[in-house]
Amino acid sequence: MAIKHTEKCESFTLPLVPLVDSVFAFPSISITVDISNPVLYSAVDYAQKTGSLIYLATQKNPFNDKPDSSSLYSVGTVAKIKQVTKRGSKEALATLEGICRAEHINIFKVSGHYSADIVVKTLEYEGETSVEDDALARALQAKAKEAVSLFSSPSKDLMLQFNAIDDIEFLSDLCGALILTRNSDKYAILHEYDKYKRAELALTLMDKEIKVVKLESAIKRKTNTKIDENQKEYYLREQMKVIQAELGNESQSESEELYDQIMERHFPKEVENKLLKELVKFNKASFGSPESAVLRTYIETCLEIPFGKLSKDETSVANARKILERDHYGLEKVKERILEFIAVKELNPDIKNQIICLVGPPGVGKTSLCASIAKALKRKYVRVSLGGVRDEAEIRGHRKTYVAAMPGRIINALCEAKTSNPLMVLDEIDKMSSDMRGDPASAMLEVLDGEQNKSFRDHFVEMDVDLSNCMFIATANSLESVPKPLIDRMEIIELSSYTKNEKLNIAKNHLIPKQLKRHGMSKRLFKISDEAILMLIDSYTAEAGVRNLEREIASLLRKASKQIIDEGVKAVSITTKNLSSFLGTLKFEGEKIDEENQIGVVNGMAYTSLGGDLLKVEASVMKGNGKLQLTGKLGEVMKESCEIAVSFIRENAEKLGIDPDFYKNSDIHIHVPEGAVPKDGPSAGITVTTALVSVLSQRRVRRDIAMTGEITLRGKVLPIGGLKEKTLAAYTAGVKTIIIPKKNEKDLNDIDKEVLKNVKFVPCDTIFEVLDTALSSEEIIAIMKPTTSSCGIKQCFGAKNDESKCK
Repeated sequence: MAIKHTEKCESFTLPLVPLVDSVFAFPSISITVDISNPVLYSAVDYAQKTGSLIYLATQKNPFNDKPDSSSLYSVGTVAKIKQVTKRGSKEALATLEGICRAEHINIFKVSGHYSADIVVKTLEYEGETSVEDDALARALQAKAKEAVSLFSSPSKDLMLQFNAIDDIEFLSDLCGALILTRNSDKYAILHEYDKYKRAELALTLMDKEIKVVKLESAIKRKTNTKIDENQKEYYLREQMKVIQAELGNESQSESEELYDQIMERHFPKEVENKLLKELVKFNKASFGSPESAVLRTYIETCLEIPFGKLSKDETSVANARKILERDHYGLEKVKERILEFIAVKELNPDIKNQIICLVGPPGVGKTSLCASIAKALKRKYVRVSLGGVRDEAEIRGHRKTYVAAMPGRIINALCEAKTSNPLMVLDEIDKMSSDMRGDPASAMLEVLDGEQNKSFRDHFVEMDVDLSNCMFIATANSLESVPKPLIDRMEIIELSSYTKNEKLNIAKNHLIPKQLKRHGMSKRLFKISDEAILMLIDSYTAEAGVRNLEREIASLLRKASKQIIDEGVKAVSITTKNLSSFLGTLKFEGEKIDEENQIGVVNGMAYTSLGGDLLKVEASVMKGNGKLQLTGKLGEVMKESCEIAVSFIRENAEKLGIDPDFYKNSDIHIHVPEGAVPKDGPSAGITVTTALVSVLSQRRVRRDIAMTGEITLRGKVLPIGGLKEKTLAAYTAGVKTIIIPKKNEKDLNDIDKEVLKNVKFVPCDTIFEVLDTALSSEEIIAIMKPTTSSCGIKQCFGAKNDESKCK
C-alpha cells in the first residue's frame, strides 16, 4: 500500500542506554530496565538531573562492554524517564516510555556515560487515509487475537487491549513487542518508519509466527501419543524424531552410530563383545539418565583406544644416527643404546618391552632427547607428566561408576597417540608421592613390567590393554626417591652434567642458531666469540645443563636487537671485553684453589644437582676438653664421617705423629663452607681426616690437590660416585692432582678427556697413602712411624737422626 508522505528530520544528542537480553524498546510502550552498570547509571542520572530524554538502542552482542555504532542496531527509540527506583549507590530500576523512532549516526563517551548523535525522522501523510487505517487496524487486531489464543496461557486482558486500540502505528509496535519472539522480527518492525508498510510487515511476521506455533503444537500432539507417562525424558527423544520427520531428515539414532563405529574398528573379539554388551545396556537406559551418560562416555572412550593399531618403525640405523646427531650434542651412551635397539629391531621386528630411565641433573636434555628419539624411530611421541602425582587413580583411572570418572594417564596417552606403539615419556618419575589415596609408584610397577604390561588393566576401561609394544622412557633427576622395585624394572642410563667444552659446542651449534631464528636475526647481525661464550658459561651460569645458558643468550639477543633498532647499529659483536656491558657484573665466581699451602684446609669434591663442585673442609684446634664442633649445615652421614675421622686419628695418633691425648685437652672445630648450603654424604671422609691430621700435626696441605673418598675406622678408602662431575669441577678450579679411591680407577674411562690430559690421578687404598700425597713436603719428607731422637722426644717428624729438624 503506497500512501504519499513527506519526511521531516531533526538532529539531537541524547544520553545512551544500550539494551541487552533481546529487549527492544518501541514508541508508546513502557519497559523496565535494570541499571546495574555504573556507565548506564551515569546516563540515567544525567538525564534525570537535566530533564533530558534518553536514547535506547539494543546491542547485537550482549557481552560487549563498550558499545559503538557497529555493535548496536542502527534504529532505536527516544524515551522519557517515568520513574527511577534506586537500589544502591550505582544500581537502579528505571521505567522508561518510548516516544519515537530515531537513528544514531555517532556514539561517543562523555562525563562517565555514552551519548549518541541521533536523527529523528517523522512522516506526514497526504490526503484522507481513514479507510486504509481501519482496514489494517482490523486485520492486525484479528491476527493478534489469533496469535494470543495460541499462547500456552491466553490472556483475556491482552485480547481486550488489542480490541481497544485502533491506531495502526501503536498496534504494529505492540505486536512487535508482545507477540513476535525473534530479534530479527522485532527489529524489522522497529526499523520501518512508514506506518502502512510496518502494519503489513507485522501481519506477515505474525502469520509466520502463528504457523510456527501451530506446527509446534502438532508435533506435541503427535509425540504425546507415544510418550510413557512414567518417563519424562522419553518426551524429548520422540519430539526430536517427529521434528526430523517433519524436516525430511531422518538420521540414524545414536546407538546405531555407536554400533557402526564398533564394527568398523575391527577390535579384538573380547573387546568387541564387551563394547556390544555395554551398548545393549545403553539402549535399555532411559534417555538423559545418569546411567545413559556414563555408558555413552565409556563406549566413546573405549572407541578412542587404539587396540592393536601399530605404526611402522624406522629400521635404518644410519638415518636414526643422523637425526640424533643433528638434534643433540654428546649423550653418546643414550644414542648408542637407541641405535642398538633399532639394529635389533631390524633383525627381530617382534622385540618388545624397551623400558629405559634417563637419570641426570636438570637441563641436560632428557625430555628433548626423548622427542628426538621418537623422530629417529618414526614413532608417535606422547609425554606423561608424573611430577606431583600422588593419586593411584591418575595412573589406573577411576571406576566408571564414579561421577566424572575417566581413564588414567597411560590410557589417555595411548588415545592421544592413536597407536599402540608410541614412544611414551614418563617425565619426572622421581617426583611422584603417595598419600591416603594410594601410591602411584606402585601402580607404575605393572606399567613398566615387561611380563605384566601386555595385559594392563585400567579401572575405567575394565579390559586388558597391551602396552608391551610401547617404548617407555622415564626421566628423573635422582633415583633416591624412586622405589627399588621400580628401578629394577628399568634400564638406567645416567646423563652427567655437560663439560665446559660440551656447553660451548651446544651453544654454537644449537642454542645460538635457535635463538637467532626466534629473534628474527642472522649471523651477520649478531656475532659472539668462543671466549665470550666460555665467559658466559663460567661467570653467568652455574648449572649442569644449558637452560640458563640459553636464557642468557636470549638476553644478549634482545639487547642486541634493541641496539640495532634504536641506535641504528649495523651489527653487534660480543667479546669478553663488552660482555659485562650487556649482562651486568659477573653473577658467579667459581671456587678457586688457595694461593698458598695452608694448615687444616683441604680441597674436597662434591656432587650436586647442578653438577660437581669444589668443597673445602676447614679444621681448627684450640685448648679445651675434647669437644667436637661441626658447622656448615652437615647431614647425618657427613657428621658420622667426621666422628670416624676423629676415632681413626685417636687410634693411630702415634703413627701419625700426633699427641695421643689431643682429644682430652683440645677442642676440635670442623667447618665446611658455604654455611647455608646443606651437605651430606660419606665421600668427604678422607678430606676431613686429612684436614684434622694437618691441623693436629701442624703440617700444611698441598693447595693444588683435591680428594674424594669414604674412610673406614681401619683407614680403608672406599669408592664413591659422581667422579666425572667432581673431577671436572676440581680441574676448573685449578687443581693439578686428584686423589681418588683405588676402586674408582675403573671410572677413569668416563672422565672428560681434557681433564685426564691435564690432571694427575692418584688412586689410594688407605688413608696413609692419601696423607703421604696430600701433605706438603715443606714440613715433612714422608709419613713415617715416630722415632726417638737424641733429645728424648718420641714424636719426632724430622729427617731421621737430623736433630736440627727435631721439634
